[in-house]
Amino acid sequence: MQPLRMKTIALATTVLLGCLYGAPASAMDICSGGFRAARKVTCLVDGDTGWENGKKWRLLDIDTPEISKPGCADELAKGKEAMIRLQELMTHNEYGFVYDGREDRSKRLLVRVILSDGRDAGEVLLAEKLAQPWPNSGNVWCER
Repeated sequence: MQPLRMKTIALATTVLLGCLYGAPASAMDICSGGFRAARKVTCLVDGDTGWENGKKWRLLDIDTPEISKPGCADELAKGKEAMIRLQELMTHNEYGFVYDGREDRSKRLLVRVILSDGRDAGEVLLAEKLAQPWPNSGNVWCER
């Protein structure tokens, strides 16, 4: 990735989401406990949703299997796999957020997580079959 682009992402991140673009200090946490906004936590809820410094976000254009209310055992297993993979991507790479100003119906900021090598974390999950395009219809993880 060109240094200028990294700087642009860093500026967008700072202004729009309040996170930094740089090497993660430690493993991305998996969320637990309440009052996440007040505690300004940074953690992952599942494979497409997380918190960054107390702001809830959701990845644009993808949908990962549900963990909190899965439709079947396969969905739960694949959902955990997607969350762990996103955790790995965000822990072992520098990353930044690109926020285009939209929110979903749950008031989550719609973002792209861009890794320092230019990859979009959502596209990585799609390529590895840990996500499906959004919007979609049906639960592909429980269809057999």
